[in-house]
Amino acid sequence: MFKKILIANRGEIALRVIRTCKEIGVKTVAVYSTADEESLHVRFADEAVCIGPPPSSESYLKMSAILAAAEITNADAIHPGYGFLSENAKFSKMCEDYNIKFIGASADMINKMGDKASARATMKAAGVPTIPGSEGLLDTFEEAESLADEMGYPVMIKATAGGGGKGMRAVWEKSKLQGAWDSAKQEAAASFGNDAMYMEKLIEEPRHIEIQIVGDAYGRACHLSERDCSVQRRHQKLTEEAPSPFMTPQLRKKMGEAAIKAAEYIAYEGVGTVEFLVDKHRNFYFMEMNTRIQVEHPITEQVIDYDLVYEQIKVAAGIPISGKNYLPKLHSIECRINAEDPYKDFRPSPGKITTLHLPGGHGIRIDTHVYAGYTIPPNYDSMIAKLITTAQTREEAISKMKRALDEFVIEGIKTTIPFHRQLMDHPDYISGNYTTKFMDDFIIEKE
Repeated sequence: MFKKILIANRGEIALRVIRTCKEIGVKTVAVYSTADEESLHVRFADEAVCIGPPPSSESYLKMSAILAAAEITNADAIHPGYGFLSENAKFSKMCEDYNIKFIGASADMINKMGDKASARATMKAAGVPTIPGSEGLLDTFEEAESLADEMGYPVMIKATAGGGGKGMRAVWEKSKLQGAWDSAKQEAAASFGNDAMYMEKLIEEPRHIEIQIVGDAYGRACHLSERDCSVQRRHQKLTEEAPSPFMTPQLRKKMGEAAIKAAEYIAYEGVGTVEFLVDKHRNFYFMEMNTRIQVEHPITEQVIDYDLVYEQIKVAAGIPISGKNYLPKLHSIECRINAEDPYKDFRPSPGKITTLHLPGGHGIRIDTHVYAGYTIPPNYDSMIAKLITTAQTREEAISKMKRALDEFVIEGIKTTIPFHRQLMDHPDYISGNYTTKFMDDFIIEKE
């Protein structure tokens, strides 16, 4: 087991990793920008190193500064959390070169699965169902036009280096293809420095369902059931639940087997997620693989009573997995509480929290790094808390979430709490009848 782990992240995920490390007797090192000097992850780590000014490019994304912090504190491993450098092949390789264990995927694994076009080709070779589309990248618009004619509309143009919905365009008719192609390439080039495109058949009425997997250094993998992440806005998840209300035992078995096949085919080591689009007929198609811990990992932990961060650390230390697949025993829902104004198109709302009251009671979990008097900096992602409720049934988990949201008081800034409270009363959400298009028609009522 490692003696000291540096957490190359901030906020609630940094605090989450620190907690598990403390429980297993591993020392921790926090890194922070000057904007995060008062953050709880800095306070609760055994050591803390300032790595630069507020911009991510000069702090949390600055590989040399993070490796220097690991060196001066004698950390023997780095946990990247999610976002930032968690899926950066170059950083993974640098850690390897400096003999520091990267608690995540190898550079080769990230390269294989980080590029969406190559990931799709790899999964197709593994026998995992993939969405019909281009074989590799499209070199010209003429190729895109010919393929769209062949597959039939609607189609989806996607940037191979994409993420967060950038470089993606749905095209419903031929006359719109040229404009969508040009704007997607332009956005991808600006966002990722890579304007390479591929194309897939657009799946109508899709659910976004992901399978949590764990693979060890000995070629074995297991799955820890599914999460439904279909409630999204601009391809950003708002709430998730486990298990999916759309799932059947037969579908869970098939999707779980496909996810294990995907992980074992590439000899995946670590905790990861195989993400699928599922159509209204319950046909499922590989979408992408995340080679890191997910924001929404707590709901999986809740329904199977399993510490995923501890499992990540154990696998990285060379400890084999049990190989057992897990099925959900409870129902858990997560609401992402963001510092955003839902009444003004979810505009970011950084600033000082003047009052904070956290809900409590049986079945309530809150992962957060904020406190009364804490100032949310404008430099980073706006998520400030994850509110998780767990109960015997979905109905009870929703009822518990309503009560918890009513108790959750944050003053001084705007948050998405009012949105989530309205979501929990929406008849389509209550019935489990939602897709990734759910938010297209959702109207937030003024209080």
